[in-house]
Amino acid sequence: MIPDRKNIKDLFEGLLGRDVEITEGKPVDIGIPKPVIASYADDGQRLRAVAVLSFGLAARAGAAIALVPKGAADAAEEDRLMPDNLFENASEICNVLAAPFGDALGEHLRLVGTYAPTDPVPAHVLTIAAQLAAREDVELEIAGYGTGGLSLIAAV
Repeated sequence: MIPDRKNIKDLFEGLLGRDVEITEGKPVDIGIPKPVIASYADDGQRLRAVAVLSFGLAARAGAAIALVPKGAADAAEEDRLMPDNLFENASEICNVLAAPFGDALGEHLRLVGTYAPTDPVPAHVLTIAAQLAAREDVELEIAGYGTGGLSLIAAV
């Protein structure tokens, strides 16, 4: 029901053009600094999955995909302010995550919404993000950029 670690690693390496190490992680905290959260629906408009990128992962991956210097991601995390360009880039990564999510669930999924750290997140999306079942929590280390957490959760 959840993309396996090899698919996650391959997706990030392919998008970022950098080596990515993937290890066991813990659920991404939805507290402060707030993460980037993405929701995915099936063709019947039913919410089927949620991805939660730690603030650090969203900033680092958003910088890496556009070859923005690592310092921009570090500054964003230090200031707890996600620049629009890094958020847009992280949103594009979330969009591409729809395919492996859909493959794992055996149905077509599409990105419904991506929520920046400053955006309100609908309660039903937060409920899925907080569930303990049907989830994969990993740490990704992006070569030259650093580490961040990723939680992928299928609605049960």
